[in-house]
Parts: sequence; C-alpha cells; structure tokens
Amino acid sequence: MKNPIIWSDFPDPDVIRVEDTYYMISTTMHFMPGGVIMRSYDLVHWEIVSYVFDKLDSTPEQKLEGKHGIYGKGMWAASLRYHKGMYYVVFVANDTGKTYLYQSEDIMGPWRKQNIEGFYHDCSILFDDDDRVYIVYGNTQIHLTELKSDLTGPKPGGLNRIIITDNNDVDLGYEGSHLYKINGKYYIFMIHWLSTGSKRRTESCYVSDSLEGEFIGKDVVDDDMNYHNSGVAQGGIVDTPDGEWYAMLFQDHGAVGRIPVLIPVHWEDDFPVFGENGKVPIEVDVRSSRPNYEYEPLMSSDDFHYIPDKEGRVSLKKVWQWNHEPIHQLWSVTERPGAYRIYSGKLSSNVQLAQNTLTQRMFGPECEAMVTVDGSALRDGDFAGICALQGCYGWIALTKENGAYYLVMRAKELDPADGIWGNPEGDQNPGVEFGRVPLDTNRIRLKLRANFVDNIDEVNFYYEKDGEWLKLGITHKLYFRLDHFVGCRVGLFLFSTNETGGMAEFEDFAYNII
Repeated sequence: MKNPIIWSDFPDPDVIRVEDTYYMISTTMHFMPGGVIMRSYDLVHWEIVSYVFDKLDSTPEQKLEGKHGIYGKGMWAASLRYHKGMYYVVFVANDTGKTYLYQSEDIMGPWRKQNIEGFYHDCSILFDDDDRVYIVYGNTQIHLTELKSDLTGPKPGGLNRIIITDNNDVDLGYEGSHLYKINGKYYIFMIHWLSTGSKRRTESCYVSDSLEGEFIGKDVVDDDMNYHNSGVAQGGIVDTPDGEWYAMLFQDHGAVGRIPVLIPVHWEDDFPVFGENGKVPIEVDVRSSRPNYEYEPLMSSDDFHYIPDKEGRVSLKKVWQWNHEPIHQLWSVTERPGAYRIYSGKLSSNVQLAQNTLTQRMFGPECEAMVTVDGSALRDGDFAGICALQGCYGWIALTKENGAYYLVMRAKELDPADGIWGNPEGDQNPGVEFGRVPLDTNRIRLKLRANFVDNIDEVNFYYEKDGEWLKLGITHKLYFRLDHFVGCRVGLFLFSTNETGGMAEFEDFAYNII
C-alpha cells in the first residue's frame, strides 16, 4: 500500500490497538455527529464504525441558529485510550472553551459524557501502572497535570509541571501532544513548525525515565514526501500483535484537507526511529490480523431508502455528517422513501449558514458527486442544490423567483485580505453569481467534480439536459484555510433568503472517486 493511505480529510489521528483491532479517532470540528471512530485490522484500510457524540452542548451556534456558527471550532484533536475494559475519549471544543471526557465499555457506544475542569489544548491522557491519571497539553509550553481518579479535574496536590518548552525559532510551537509509557519510559510526541531550515511541520519525540524527570528529545520526522513542503506530522504510535510499531501522522494536502500517513517505527537505544532516516516510505506493508476482511468504504452513494428502528429513529449511513447539529424536525428520509427532504426554518444569506446541510468528505485525486433535486415545494428566494462546502464555497442550485425556476451557479472567491484565517464568524457574503439558466422544470440532476491532483484544487458544476452534462459557471478554485479548518466537503443544501417554509428533496445520490 502506498502513502498517503487515505486521500481525504482525517486530521489529528490518535490510534490504539485492542487485541487484533486498531481504532482511530480524528478531528471532526463543527460536523455532527462528531468524534469519528474508525476501525482497521492492518492500519492501512479503514472504515467508519461509530461516532462519540451526536451533539455537544446544543448552543445556538452549534445549531447554526441566527448568523453565527462554529466553523473551525468545535471538537479538536482528541485522545483515544483503552484502559481496563473502558474506552476513553478526551478533547476540547474551541467554541465552548470546555474539555470533554467520554467513556464507554463498547467502542460502538453509547458514550457517557462529562467535563474535566480546565481547558487542555491538544491533550493526551495517560493511565499509569499505578492507576494514577495524567493529562498532557499546551502549545510551545507543554504541561503535565495529574487528574483526580474520577477525571473531573486536576488532583489537589498532584503533579503539575511544565515538561517541555519550545525554544526553537518556530512559526508554531510544540503542540499535538501524545503521551505513552513504553517499557518503563515515558514518551511524548509533538509537532512544531520551524521558521528556519525546512520551514515546515516536523514531528518530535521526547523521553524521560519518570514524569518528574527531564524530558530529552529531538525531531524524528522532517519530510514532505516531495509534496509542496507540506511536512508530515502530528499523531500517535501503536504496536501490532507481532510487536512491530507504526506511527499514524497527517500531511496537509491542499483543499482536500489533512490526510493520514503511516510510518514504520523501530527502536534504537530506547528511542523511536521513524521511517528511513526520518523520511516517510512511499510503500508500506503491514500484516493484517484479518486478511479476508471487507471494509465499508469511507464514501458512499445513497438512494435514501431507510427503515426506522422500533423507536422510530433513523440512522443515516456513517459516511454522512451534518455541517452543524441538525434540526431534526426539519429533515426526513421517511416522509417520502427514497428522498432526503429538507425544510427551511430560517433565513440565510449563504450556504454556510444553511441548517441540515448533509455532507461527505471529498477524496483525491478526483471525485464527483451527482444528485437529483426536486424543487417543486421551493418558495421564492430558496436555493436547493449541491455544493463544495468551505469558506470559499461554490455551488449549483435550483432557485425560484417570481414563480419561475432557474438554475444558478454561485461561488465565493478568495479575498487575499482575509489571509489564511478567512472570515469564520458572521460571514454574510452571498457569493458571486457566475451562471444562470431558466428552467421549464422544477426537477433536475446536478453534478460537481473536484480535482485535487498536485494542489490543483478546482471544482466544476454541471446539470443534465437531454442525457448530456452541461457545465454552468466558472471553474472555481478551492482553498484550505483556517476559517473552516477542514477539507472541502460535498454538501446537499437548502437555504432561504426571503421567507421560511420551503422544502426540497434530494434523490439518487451517486459518489465516485476517480
């Protein structure tokens, strides 16, 4: 198998092994359900098996009520651990300023939620051999804090110290901490971003004989795999049942997002050596514990035929996430089987503020998504279609104006003045209309196609007419910026600009990686 192992946005990975099974968690930011849990038997092929939470605190921003959301905030860089029959997930949410702890005896859930007093950026927890529990966290200065046995907050009189300070010339100090105890020694893995030398992300490791002692270390990975000086860094390490070791890190890959990279690790004088002289091998070969296992794909088409459970609840395919916490009374896949139905419940100036936008990750090198939109119940000023969801969004949609139907392509272009941070809060920009055609129908099939080869990062939009695909509007440039802080997504959306109460239906969603 070749690196990167997944050409899609699964950043900040943390990986554990329980018997013959590997589990990985990845940052999901503002998307709900959140805290994606993936499973593998060879560290190369992965499938989504569960989510840690359906919602966090249901704040107005998390529900996209009004003009503000939590894009680029929400759940960041979780720690996944297994200790004495219990799974633990710990992370902070950057919109609420809280630290969350979820526990479950089953990786599939249900997960029990509590808070840990304090805010622990990019944290990792460690259960020591004596059952004392520690959390490591921070940026530039890395802190180690002992927690109470019930994990509700810092232990009074417990260990609390700064263990590492980044004194290098850096654009980003040490962060993304992962703490382990291996063969009696304590190892912490972190990233930083040097402003000298290679001027890219690098991965570091420090080691100590005790948590009270001095941590000594160095960079262990400084490599971009010949890809735009995008350093491979941040993540965790894990051993196989055969005693081999691997690191799961990520690499910035333009608009498609931050994608996982697998690196073999061996040990010399009780210190980890990554890859070959700190370089990432292109070819990776890991023995599978279940060679004949068939994995569910990380993307999927959908005919929207779902059967409710005994309580009347419906679980969508695990590849789907909403852009924020959904408003459940405003969507359905059972009112008309075979259709994802969205109702409009608020006015929005652009697609970023639309509630119940249903998304999947985009994949490289190229991908395309198609869907049939029924706009017969749209109201004037409604837009319903398929989008490339990011700060510099683009979309194609049905709209209704003065009782007549049109097809519109609209996009928000990059404003260099926004820089890499974009405009994450209160962005009311409606975008620019780059294409419009009148329609004699309220039902049409739409398509987007995205190209992520060598950071081309472009998307085109099409509609079907007489069996042919016709392009509408411009070729739109995509960007990875920190306003959303995630890779671009495919989204099915409805939003209203004049009045609420409209409805749209989406049928026969087809998704292909090219």
